[in-house]
Amino acid sequence: MAKIEDSSTHIAANGGGEDASKAKSAHRARAPKPRLAGTPARRHASSAQEKPADPDKKQAARGAQFIGLVFAAYVAFLFFSGQIDEFVSAFANVEMRWLVGAVVCVCLYFLLGTLAYVTAVYLDHDSPVGFRDLMAVEASGNFFGNLTPMQMGALPSQIYQLTKAGLSVGAASATQFTRFIMFQFGVVLFAGIMLWAKLGFFIASYGDIVILNLLVFAGHALELIGLFVVCLCPNFVRRAGSGLLRWANGHGWVKNYDKWDEMINVQVAQFSSAFRRSAANIPDMALTLIITMTQLGFLYMVPWFVLHAFGIEADFLTCLAAGSMVQLVSTAVPLPGGTGGAEGGFALFFGPMLGSSATAGFLVWRVVTFFLPTFAALPMIGLKSSHGESIYHRVQRLRGRGGSGARAPRGGVAYKPKKHGTKKLVVKKAGSQKKQ
Repeated sequence: MAKIEDSSTHIAANGGGEDASKAKSAHRARAPKPRLAGTPARRHASSAQEKPADPDKKQAARGAQFIGLVFAAYVAFLFFSGQIDEFVSAFANVEMRWLVGAVVCVCLYFLLGTLAYVTAVYLDHDSPVGFRDLMAVEASGNFFGNLTPMQMGALPSQIYQLTKAGLSVGAASATQFTRFIMFQFGVVLFAGIMLWAKLGFFIASYGDIVILNLLVFAGHALELIGLFVVCLCPNFVRRAGSGLLRWANGHGWVKNYDKWDEMINVQVAQFSSAFRRSAANIPDMALTLIITMTQLGFLYMVPWFVLHAFGIEADFLTCLAAGSMVQLVSTAVPLPGGTGGAEGGFALFFGPMLGSSATAGFLVWRVVTFFLPTFAALPMIGLKSSHGESIYHRVQRLRGRGGSGARAPRGGVAYKPKKHGTKKLVVKKAGSQKKQ
């Protein structure tokens, strides 16, 4: 009877177009729900109409122009300040093997970022996203993140790349939100460990200026706590956010109400559900965190290679700690590439170590950690996997465990359908076969 009812319902849905159109018009005729005064009507888009936000290419272009102007101003400052001779002499004795090591660290940073996405995609055995797709995702985050203030362009660009690889907007958002919060957690955790290990050295070497870094660290920690509140208490965030939005809109302070309303009532729920699904798999979250911490370690050790390139011996752990502090300061500055924060942080922590080579050392560090990965990522944004086989099935096939067929239910019976001229087989879990 259930099958008959389902088939009749299917026929009515396909053949009863006139009744469906009447029902649709009747649905449209209903009066909208009342809303508070001063609150615009809320638009509800269906999941079929949901589209990912395109990367803000105009904002990235403006960021690139801004970075270009900053670089030109920096070169002009060298000429007019009379430091160009010291700059050239500092480069004369640079050891290239150490610079090659710094470039290798940046390449490993990129590969580990891609591997963090692979870890998330591997768990979905039927995901259509391939390794080259994920390289494009990581490259897109580097490019648009480095050219937008506080790396705001990274998140939407990476979600867009995941949808191009075949994921739905919801699945792409879930993957990216989980990666985002684990990266932020890794940044704060790494900086916390370094501060605990080297706080006495920083205070003895730099004095009260270290208080600024402590404040920046506290700001990043509060940002991380806010993310966890959004993930674990979405209903509270939606109620508080909607109330604050209505209050601000009543005073005429909101220019795009629908955008903020969607962010509070839709994206908060997506962010929370995505994190909760991922948090249910503790080993995967721990592995992603380990990969992220290793990734950040390679980025923070670049100054150690730069110092050795100029013939300066330095403590490895001190360079890691100072590198994490420079990263915190640069990400707190609301300018493309952290301009201002990167220069100030590097001058504060590595300037005394480099001495007269500080200007050349900063330029080398900036080229290796910012300009090189930013513009090397541009051609990789167009990478795309040439097949639809999931990473899980490719790994299993390479390990000799079979290929891309459908997985059997756990603890159940795998049924192979009967072919023409052959007998049906039922394969039991114990491995025995029974002919019918």
